[in-house]
Formats: sequence, structure tokens, C-alpha cells
Amino acid sequence: MIATSLALPVAVPLLAAGSAILTGRRRALTRATVIAANLAVLALGAVLLHRTADGSVLTKEMGGWLPGVAIVFAADTFGALMLCTTSLLVVVCLVFAAATGDDRHPLFAPLTLLMSAGVYGALLTADLFNLFVLIEVMLAPSYALLTLTGGRARVSAGRLYLVVNLLASTLFLGGLAVLYGITGTLNLASLANAAREIPEVAVAGGILMLAMATKAAVVPLHGWLPRTYPAAGPAVTALFSGLLTKVGVYVIIRLYAVLHGGDPQWLWLVMAAALLTMVVGVLGAVGEHTMRSILTFHMVSQIGYILLGLALFTGAGLTAAVFYLVQYVLVKAALLVCAGSVEAVRGDGRLDGGRLARREPLLALAFVVAAFSLAGLPPFSGFVAKLTLLRAAALDDAWLAVTLAVAVSLLTLLSMLKIWTGVFAGSGAPPVPADCGPARPERRAGPGLVWPAVVLASFSVLLGLGAEPLLVLSQTAAEGLLDTSTWVEAVRTP
Repeated sequence: MIATSLALPVAVPLLAAGSAILTGRRRALTRATVIAANLAVLALGAVLLHRTADGSVLTKEMGGWLPGVAIVFAADTFGALMLCTTSLLVVVCLVFAAATGDDRHPLFAPLTLLMSAGVYGALLTADLFNLFVLIEVMLAPSYALLTLTGGRARVSAGRLYLVVNLLASTLFLGGLAVLYGITGTLNLASLANAAREIPEVAVAGGILMLAMATKAAVVPLHGWLPRTYPAAGPAVTALFSGLLTKVGVYVIIRLYAVLHGGDPQWLWLVMAAALLTMVVGVLGAVGEHTMRSILTFHMVSQIGYILLGLALFTGAGLTAAVFYLVQYVLVKAALLVCAGSVEAVRGDGRLDGGRLARREPLLALAFVVAAFSLAGLPPFSGFVAKLTLLRAAALDDAWLAVTLAVAVSLLTLLSMLKIWTGVFAGSGAPPVPADCGPARPERRAGPGLVWPAVVLASFSVLLGLGAEPLLVLSQTAAEGLLDTSTWVEAVRTP
């Protein structure tokens, strides 16, 4: 019964998008529709997570085609975890968008629903061509969302974002063509371990991984992200941070586990990319001077930590990677929501000696919790994630990785302190030149600007103090990635 509902995370947002178009400018009804659709997906994700928590895999063939040809949707612990996390993020960001006014445009709601449908489908599909289609369903609305409102800066950022993602999509499609030409199938279960056994398949798989690495902003393919995300609306940036690059990382992990079978001969390359991404991302953040530009560079850096768990490809390493990915989606979104709230209150996110901690203590508290978690300080979820990852690296004698991970965490903490002193606890705003007129008075942050950040940051506390349930689920997901036989058999014979 539950397996038959695997298409609903795609179908419900798509149907709601049509409804949102029909309601047009009736903003209250449109907001209710959008939030309700994603809450429904969150509820279904919770049910799927409960059903797969023991390592089970739920599958469903779509389209009425014969086995081997039909598109298969599959939910395991890893996919269900990510479905719950991303749908929760979308709900919170939609509330935040209503507060910032990002959702004023009548196309915002249907575009967001289309994007979320693509994300949810990409997390559940077991067919590589369907994965390509769903990623494009995810990306096409994002092109418009980036430039929906705003001036020349957003158009310029949108142009770069469009070109890079279209190039990556073309590369991915080319890899699929090569793979299909060699094997005659794009069903991922039918391709299990094929890259370990057939060199040509390994080349095609490498093309797919390269395309996903571009979309995930892995160094040295990361330059587009810090130049585009800060130009988007505050709520759009938070949405993008938790959805788009994270789908890229999810696909990289899934492909390496199933298609490459965890082939150890390429793990050194994954490790090199992970360490380079960690270091370059954090160093890029050091020279930035606005909240969002700093945080977007850290978005790059933190991807490296997740890839480090994949590079170890052990039970402990993959457990750490899954735990890190889930909690990081919420932590990074919390920080970007804080940045958006600061911009709404002050008019910009510059580090110019503001003192918002006195005027907005709850917002400041949410930032501190999320910032400490990002840096890996106890008792927050980031500490558990990094400690688990460092322990896995130490068990694998990857001491260079341990050293760099600790060093990057320290630099991350310094960046967070830079934001704190520049925005929340500074000595005061800089003097306004005489010819600029009186300074614009700062507005107060309403509940819609503060509570989304508080809700997202609270998960860092919950997952830090009560990490055991998520660690158990992450371990189950890791076992499914280490031994993909259950997933492969379920997808082959749904």
C-alpha cells in the first residue's frame, strides 16, 4: 500500500503548482496550498522512513511498462531521510518567503512547487534517465526563481547560473548516452557494480560524477556558486542551499555506491576533491564582507566534509556522511535565513559594526546556535557530525584528513565570529556622510523573520543532544550503501 504512494512526492507538488497558478493573486490561498502540499510530502516521508528504518526497500514501477523497461521509484533509509529533511526545509523557507516578501510574485509559488517536485523525485528514482529528467524539472524553475525579481545583478548571476548548469546537464546527458550505448539499460539496479567490471562503464560513470560534482559545487568546479547564490532573494538562497547542491551530493553518493560498487581504486580522487573543497571553500570565505557571501563560500567548504565520509567508504565513514548531510541541510538554511532576516531589518548584510543582538536577541541566539554547529562546537549537531567523521577518518588512518578537517573548523569558527562582531555585537553603525541624508531607520524583525531561523536552529540542538536516533538511521543507510544487494534486488523485482 505504501509502495504505491512513491509517486506522490512528485505528483502532489505538481498538482498543487497547477492549483497555485489558478489561484493567481489570492496570496493567502496560494500560500496555504503550497505549504499544505509540502507538509503532505513531509508526512509521507515520515511514513516511508518508518517503513525503511530496518533496512527495507520499497519500490514501485511506473507507467505500466514491462519489467526492465518501466521506470522504478525506490525508497530506502537514505532516500527517505533526505525526503523528510528537504520537505521540512521547503515548508520553513516558504514561511520565511512570506515574511520577506519573496513570494509576492504570482509565479513564485508554482515555481517553488515545480522545483520541489523535481527534488523529491530525484531522491526516489532508480532510473538514470528519469533522474536526468527530474533534475531538469528541479533546475528549470530555479533559473526563473533566481531572477524573478531584482535588477541587473540578478540577471547577470542568473546568466552564469544558467550556462553552468546547462553545460553540466549536457555533460550528464552525454554520459547517459555512452552508458546506454555500452550496456543497453539505464536502470541503476541493472548497472550495479558495472563500473568495477567494465572499463568503458567506469568512464561513463566518471562523466556522470563530473556533471554532478559541478552541480554540487565541488572544487575546482565551484566558482559559479559564490557568484550566483548571494544575488538571489533571501528565501530563494535558503531554498537553493538545502535542495540543489544537496541533490548533487546525494546522487554522487548513490552512484558511487551502486554503479561503481564503492570501487577502492578511485577513492583517492574523491578524497582529494573532498580535502580541496574543504580548504578552498573556507579560505574563500575569509575575504568576504557580507553575511551571505561568507555563508555561500562555507556552503562549498562543508560539501567537502560530506565527500570525506564517502572517500573513506567504510561503515563509520558513510554513517558520518549521511548524518552530516541531513543535519547540515538544516544548519546552513538556518544561517541563510538569519542573513535574510538581517537584510530585511537593516537593508543589507554588510559587516559594518551593527548591534542587532540587543534589538533582536532571539534572532541573534538562532545565529549563534547555527554558527557554533557549523563550526562543530558541542553540544550541537555539527559537533556530533564532525566528531563521527573525524573518528571514522582516524580509524582509517587518514590523519591528513583529520588535520585539515580540524583546521577548517577553526577557520569556520573565525568566520562566524567575524559575522557576529560585524552584525550582532559590533560597536555601532559607521557614520553616514553628510551628503547622504539621514540614515534609514532599522525596522524590527517580525515573527515571520525570526521564527523560521529559530525552528531550523532548534534542530541543531535536538540532533546534538539527542543524536542517537539519527545516528541509528544513518548507520542503516550506510549499511545499505556498503551492501547494495537489497536495494538492487528490490529495484530489479519490484
